[in-house]
Amino acid sequence: MPRTLVVTPTYNEKENLTRFVEVLRASFPVADVLIVDDNSPDGTGEVADALAAKDKGVRVIHRAAKMGLGTAYVSAFTRGLAEGYDRFFEMDADLSHDVRYLPDFVRALDEGYDVVIGSRNIPGGNVEGWGPTRHFISKGGSFYSRAILGLAIRDLTSGYKAYTRRALEAIALGEIDSNGYSFQIEMTYRAVRRGMSVKEVPIVFVDRTLGRSKMSRKVFLEAVGMVWKLRLDAMRGRL
Repeated sequence: MPRTLVVTPTYNEKENLTRFVEVLRASFPVADVLIVDDNSPDGTGEVADALAAKDKGVRVIHRAAKMGLGTAYVSAFTRGLAEGYDRFFEMDADLSHDVRYLPDFVRALDEGYDVVIGSRNIPGGNVEGWGPTRHFISKGGSFYSRAILGLAIRDLTSGYKAYTRRALEAIALGEIDSNGYSFQIEMTYRAVRRGMSVKEVPIVFVDRTLGRSKMSRKVFLEAVGMVWKLRLDAMRGRL
């Protein structure tokens, strides 16, 4: 079996983390789990340490402050590459990413795809629990990004993803500029630019029932500007 690592960044996910890890480990025991906690004031880091103490397949990276989604994934992926992992998964700890789709991701990786995206915007995909504004931001953001970057991928902002080792090495993690939700767009765009094969698999995303979303105006505006930067960098031969 390829060595597999599931990465989940956390900030104030105390209410969800234990359940997330228990469900993930039960359904996907071949994978190790790496939690990246940004010094959550609600005690998420302590919960993560307790889970790691009970299960050698669970480990924790503690960071000194809230440093952002992108740097959390880059830090974890860099560590995983150094430790020899072959496959890497991104999952949110808020239980919005259902483990029942993991076999679909694994199947696509086994077929030879380098990047697999859990897509809400292809047939069979959907979102439950969002209001009209959140739907508009998500679908509009994907449409906006596709149009500017010239990509056919339907869900560029999904955070439920998998990468092969080859894909992460090709992407060049040290060059990633994004740190909010635009991180997902940049990672996929860089992968496509470097010739990686991408497949979308349908998922139903269920909005969190506990805790608060990390989406903010700042994160949204970063994504709007970052798409243009990526396009310009590509035109200048910098990607």
